[in-house]
Amino acid sequence: MSAVSDRLPTFPWDKLEPYKKTAAAHPDGIVDLSVGTPVDPVPELVQKALIDAADSPGYPTVWGTPALRDAITGWVERRLGAREVTHRHVLPIVGSKELVAWLPTQLGLGPGDRVAYPRLAYPTYEVGARLARADHEVYDDPTELDPTGLKLLWLNSPSNPTGGVLSKGELTRIVAWAREHGVLVFSDECYLELGWEAEPVSVLHPDVNGGSYDGLVAVHSLSKRSNLAGYRAAFLAGDPAVLGPLLEIRKHGGMMTSAPTQAAVVAALGDDEHVRVQRERYAARRAALRTALEGHGFRIEHSEASLYLWATRDESCWSTVAHLAERGVLVAPGDFYGDAGARHVRVAFTATDERVRAAVQRLA
Repeated sequence: MSAVSDRLPTFPWDKLEPYKKTAAAHPDGIVDLSVGTPVDPVPELVQKALIDAADSPGYPTVWGTPALRDAITGWVERRLGAREVTHRHVLPIVGSKELVAWLPTQLGLGPGDRVAYPRLAYPTYEVGARLARADHEVYDDPTELDPTGLKLLWLNSPSNPTGGVLSKGELTRIVAWAREHGVLVFSDECYLELGWEAEPVSVLHPDVNGGSYDGLVAVHSLSKRSNLAGYRAAFLAGDPAVLGPLLEIRKHGGMMTSAPTQAAVVAALGDDEHVRVQRERYAARRAALRTALEGHGFRIEHSEASLYLWATRDESCWSTVAHLAERGVLVAPGDFYGDAGARHVRVAFTATDERVRAAVQRLA
């Protein structure tokens, strides 16, 4: 066991504990803006679907029910503009983090194979490569990478942590380069429905991929759009030549979404109204926090989409974390996401309206 755990970096959130204690000592309590976890209720129609499916004594299937696959294919075509998506083009997964962490292993990657991901990125991309003993590297522009031995290219748009968005033109250029060099592209698009100052585009859009899904897989989650982080509900869509073998591997591994969760996902993907309502909540919180942070001397960079504000006071991120913790506000240090984030902090706007108001008052 230690041989596996020794491959992994120190779990970053443990380093935040002293600052969390400081923030929690504030007379009015902590405002935790460090983790992008949903706090609003699960939509009633989703709860009802879960309850109605509670009597599910048999094993669920890894590929999901036909109704679930129908819901995924329908959403991918309706929301992402994808065309001619069949059941072979989709695969349910047990939350997106599980997939990110274990994908290189499931793809059979190992020593000598290379995995690349953005310079500022979700830490689990690196973890996945380390678990597989594959080499890993970061990029600013993936088309400047040496394609030799590059087996997996992660894209992330909208970005966690920066909220940056790759344009349709950029995606098209990257996809063309990856295909030219035989590089498999996985595009983490979990924040795609949360565009604020840009309209995020999927690699599944025909304007990006020319109508072909060859070498492309998109990753989507219901954690953010539908407040289902506790359900562990996500899915892949794209190249059947990639998803077919993954399905077989995941069958052997027992990586199946629970039957009640599958029913809940069908309800969630079939309804756009609850997504609109949740977006309005986040838009209001985002506007309030952005104004307060800028008034407190912060500069906001990128942040065109997602659930975060990428903020800086042009100082060490840990100095900023300490400064805000003294005011009872906890944020994530930018270096959790790579050395390039050493002078930024990531501020989530997933707190309740009451806690956001408290943060705004403290920053005033």
